[in-house]
Amino acid sequence: MYPAELVAPMKEELVDAGFTELKTPMDVDKTLGENNGTVLVVVNSVCGCAAGAARPGVLRSLQSGKKPDSLCTVFAGVDAEATERARQYFLPYPPSSPAIALFKDGKLVHFVERHHIEGRPAEMIAENLSMAYEEYCS
Repeated sequence: MYPAELVAPMKEELVDAGFTELKTPMDVDKTLGENNGTVLVVVNSVCGCAAGAARPGVLRSLQSGKKPDSLCTVFAGVDAEATERARQYFLPYPPSSPAIALFKDGKLVHFVERHHIEGRPAEMIAENLSMAYEEYCS
């Protein structure tokens, strides 16, 4: 577990942009298990690739064009049980943080693993997500 004061700015970066924090397994199940439409889930993290590419890329991807109906986030290393439950919905992909998942009508349709984030600029992450939004979002 990381201290709350350490992760607060990292959480706020997404929450301030309209993301809902999923803090419990029940929150995850309610959001991913019963949802129609498109849901973007960001597995947030304290690592450098989350700060330098994942969060900025996700935020940039939402600036124009089609967007998911719902935005939510779990924080790896903070909300451990919620993160573990979210990862069950991401199968067959192995645990990864940061990671970005797009669901449509309850099905995982696009997934960006850490190895697709590390070493890549935020612009590339945004472009990848924008293409997925064009395909899956109304």
